[in-house]
Amino acid sequence: MTAGPSADGGAPRVVALAGGVGAARFLAGLARVLDPERITVIGNTGDDLDFYGVHVSPDLDIVTYTLAGRVDREKGYGLAGDSFHAVEALGALGHPTWFRLGDRDLATCLHRSLRLREGAGLATVTDEVRRAYRVAVRTLPMSEAHCPTYVLLRGGRRVHFEEYLARDGAPDEVEDVDLGAARAADAAPGVLEAIRAADVILVCPSNPVVSIGPIVAVRGVRAAIAAACAPVVAVSPIVGGAPVKGPADRLLRGIGVEVSARGVAGFYRDWVGGYVMDQRDVAQSADVEALGLATRVTDTVMRNVDAAANLASAALQLASVLTRVGSSPSGGERDPELDS
Repeated sequence: MTAGPSADGGAPRVVALAGGVGAARFLAGLARVLDPERITVIGNTGDDLDFYGVHVSPDLDIVTYTLAGRVDREKGYGLAGDSFHAVEALGALGHPTWFRLGDRDLATCLHRSLRLREGAGLATVTDEVRRAYRVAVRTLPMSEAHCPTYVLLRGGRRVHFEEYLARDGAPDEVEDVDLGAARAADAAPGVLEAIRAADVILVCPSNPVVSIGPIVAVRGVRAAIAAACAPVVAVSPIVGGAPVKGPADRLLRGIGVEVSARGVAGFYRDWVGGYVMDQRDVAQSADVEALGLATRVTDTVMRNVDAAANLASAALQLASVLTRVGSSPSGGERDPELDS
């Protein structure tokens, strides 16, 4: 069972809010169970930065490389089999090497930078890259504006998220996260239109604070989601009280959110109607339902693309239930038939 047909008679049009590695794996599964051309990804660009003089879009590229089947599966980012001659040569010349761009990955960033300097928008360039990699899923940046996410650390330090993660090793010293640039940014062309036209809106199992948070902070995005007729279903990135990957625990603690499936549900509760959570967290499902969210309990660990496809199916199944009952963020309950 999946979400019902679209108003145009085809498969449902799905919009997915996405960060990096976890989102990309989920999207690979979603593209297995749904026509990829019916999927639009709105990707986080709060991680974007200029490095070695080129514009790097880490999350957008992770999604593209993964959907193209070209990602380095061991790391979850970068291109499989890439070399690092450029970064090694730059290091020998005294440049920092903490952000390790592979040579072919660097070519993607060079293309992006050249096209941006020619006056192309980031949405256009992102579409060029995904077409070059023969990815059928449409991918949009959340904004074309420069809207970096900053992490505020003990001692008054303020660092770009990629500096916090890749350079500093994600220390457990977070006091707050600054999304001010995202809040001041307009949505990229096509973003609000995609949300309005969606039959289902999915929130990928990404970092709630620095991946999903910046997307919904962009001007107009939260209002478009609230006004949409589509059910909104989020997948928990927390399993058994810890993130599957990345520093979500440190960032959630830093902004005062409980590191649990229940905590993330509370973080999303104002704009999400359904919530897929791991079977190891089933004891928290009643608490999540008390927040007003319908739940689906299943195995959320994406060990391979088949597991990711099963998880995507579970999210679409919950969206289908919400569509039938006309649910918005309110009155959550669990359909026993949906538990597995």
